[in-house]
Amino acid sequence: MLKNIDPALNPDVLHALRSMGHGDTLVISDTNFPSDAIARKTTLGTLLRIDNVSAARAVEAVLSVLPLDMPLQPSAGRMEVMGAPDEVLPVQQEVQAVIDRAEGKSAPMYGIERFKFYEEAKKAYCVITTGETRFYGCFLFTKGVIPPKT
Repeated sequence: MLKNIDPALNPDVLHALRSMGHGDTLVISDTNFPSDAIARKTTLGTLLRIDNVSAARAVEAVLSVLPLDMPLQPSAGRMEVMGAPDEVLPVQQEVQAVIDRAEGKSAPMYGIERFKFYEEAKKAYCVITTGETRFYGCFLFTKGVIPPKT
């Protein structure tokens, strides 16, 4: 165990998050997402896991160390529900609440059409799959920066 590091963050995930640069994206996916196939096309090229937790719990762990690029652009996206792109499902509401807490303000997610999400995921730095079993528990995050202390 390490001090101030969420225990859900395993060494592989921590290494990937630290290796990412400003503007790189990462996917946090549910169990139905083609995680391994998509992960093979990412920069990292291998699937990462935060097993046996919900998408919201995995996002909470990741956002405990990863800055979002919020001041410059919307930096948290959700896979849209097919046929109902404006519908925000409970799994997505839970993740939205985690994002808002991490940012200390409302930071609404943007929607990404399902097949566009797959294409964007292939361009990501990495894919982290979770134990989330609910549909549409797939999210895309853009890494921001940590400003220097003045």
